[in-house]
Amino acid sequence: MPAPAIQQAYSREEVRRRLGVSKRQLESWEKQNFLSSSGSFSFSDILALRTLVGLRKSNVSSVQIRKAILAMRKHVRQGENPLTELRIYSQGKKLEVQFAGHKMEPISGQLVLDFDQAEISKLLSFPSQAEESKAAQTMRTRREAEHWFEKGLDLEQSGAPIEDVIAAYEKAAVIDPTSAGALVNLGTVYFNGRHWQKAEEYYRKAVDVDPEYALAHFNLGNLYDERGDRAAALSHYVDAIRIRPRYADAHYNIALLYQAMGQPLKAVRHWKTYLTIDPTSAWAAIARREMAKIKEAAILHGPRQS
Repeated sequence: MPAPAIQQAYSREEVRRRLGVSKRQLESWEKQNFLSSSGSFSFSDILALRTLVGLRKSNVSSVQIRKAILAMRKHVRQGENPLTELRIYSQGKKLEVQFAGHKMEPISGQLVLDFDQAEISKLLSFPSQAEESKAAQTMRTRREAEHWFEKGLDLEQSGAPIEDVIAAYEKAAVIDPTSAGALVNLGTVYFNGRHWQKAEEYYRKAVDVDPEYALAHFNLGNLYDERGDRAAALSHYVDAIRIRPRYADAHYNIALLYQAMGQPLKAVRHWKTYLTIDPTSAWAAIARREMAKIKEAAILHGPRQS
């Protein structure tokens, strides 16, 4: 029965790592009332967060998102979140909303016919039945893949047998080979089981599907770090912060790597960046302790390397 899954809770740390969201970004969205603020998150919260991540990746401002959400709350049932009930996406820097297959103007809630030039050309060309059928099939395929991906999340959270979790994610990846999220989660399942080769295979597939997927690069960095390949780990961590400059966990791991590689000044630069992003957590205390060690070593032995 699907009903119990609605009650399942995901921890803040788990949500952050799954979606690649920084602590500060998550807190900011909560303060802006984009989603409920609590110690844990429901599955519907995860869906809302996935929408927010996509909008921010498209450089849609928080002001635009807030205006659209406030307006659309008038058009959904009491207590429902527009980020999960409606399909909100960006067209350039413009927010567009889709409800029941129709576009809506997010502020007024009016259904609109908002055709760009490409769409007008398609209308004038009277697409064939075969083309319409193909588009519909593509949409069905994506929805089915999303269903299996979400089922994998549900099974993983509920402590189901790992074989069932893998089967759900694999089903999503087979149905939609571009499902980078399913590929990354498969990699993480195998990583947690210390099956390095399989984990690497799926993480690399995710990067091939979406080279700008910061979480996939970060996880590859973790994998190579675990296997002792510091150069490869560093390369992927650097890719992660190239894509997301304020990726706190990536800066943290880069700092540790540089420290282990005897490059303390480079380590300090990343410790400082980490602390600007996450200044108050238990991990921040560790960062300050490591910086103090570097400073003490520099006083005792002199600077070693820039």
